[in-house]
Amino acid sequence: MIEGLQDRFPADAIEVRLQDPDEALRLIGERRPDVIALFAQRRAVLEENFGAAIAQAWDRAERALALSLVRLAVRHGRFGNDYHDYHNEMHALEILDRRIGRVMRESGPHTLAGMDWIALSLFASCHDLRQREVVDTGHPIGSNEAASIAETQRILDRCGFDPAHDRALYLALEVMIAGSTFDARPQPLDRRAYNTAEVIHAGGPLAPHLAREMERSNPGWRADPQVERALELALLASDLDTANVGESFVELCDSSARLASEREMRAQRPLDSVASGAPMLGFVTGGQERYFFELHRFCSPLGERVYAAGKAANADKVREMSLRLRAEFGNRASDSFSGADVLRAQQRVAWDLQ
Repeated sequence: MIEGLQDRFPADAIEVRLQDPDEALRLIGERRPDVIALFAQRRAVLEENFGAAIAQAWDRAERALALSLVRLAVRHGRFGNDYHDYHNEMHALEILDRRIGRVMRESGPHTLAGMDWIALSLFASCHDLRQREVVDTGHPIGSNEAASIAETQRILDRCGFDPAHDRALYLALEVMIAGSTFDARPQPLDRRAYNTAEVIHAGGPLAPHLAREMERSNPGWRADPQVERALELALLASDLDTANVGESFVELCDSSARLASEREMRAQRPLDSVASGAPMLGFVTGGQERYFFELHRFCSPLGERVYAAGKAANADKVREMSLRLRAEFGNRASDSFSGADVLRAQQRVAWDLQ
């Protein structure tokens, strides 16, 4: 879908250093044996429901999962020194374990094909591989997502997949990761302020707009069932990525706090400084309301079926959270509280409303 990604987003130093899937599995086994247990449990479910061929495909996917998780943990997680509170291996694992596991349990394994479950699992570990990219793709697709697509393709190559034989998997991951681009920018009152790419994607997830983007770049895509399936999976992947809206209220608030903390880190505002107080308050009140009520939307029937009731149950709590935090901090001088103060209050209110 996007030409020239490998040239524009080559391997970085961490990718060059971490090339061996077996070494990645060993590192995970040493530091996160629970993840190895998750791999084994997921393989057993796939083999029981789809047979030996899918179990063998999972064995290759497991190597790719390990390699992508370790690279993510070294870049921005608990194995490295550039920690990002949200975009790290824990976010990948919450999708791989909690969210995909819930969809499997509630809808049944045969709701999707075996390779669809493998594609979604790899999406979980690969969609946020790169987080500090600045190259302009020239597409609505974000630079981080484009770089993650390029690296994912190299991971698949290294772990025994073939671009021709496994074209459906390569295509699904490219489209799913592209669709995970999320536009949270304030929207201008005058829509003419957007450029052409932004008109296609103006607020929220890119996934539901990908079919229109495909019409621009590949008008004959509807004749290719693998492209059509990739676009369908991208809708479900988007719902899995943003399923925090339909999880418990504590989990929703935890993910909001992690994302807010990461934003403050990227803005170089320490959480214990008063400089982070007002931005943090804005993020966990009005920003959270905008994400929940305006930007988030379910993109797939399956994602909506599993998570819509939870989102409905959280709606009044999101509003009440904002009311309580604004009452606590809204009339205080901006130099009298820090971002950490706001997060402590948010956690207290979240457990009270749970």
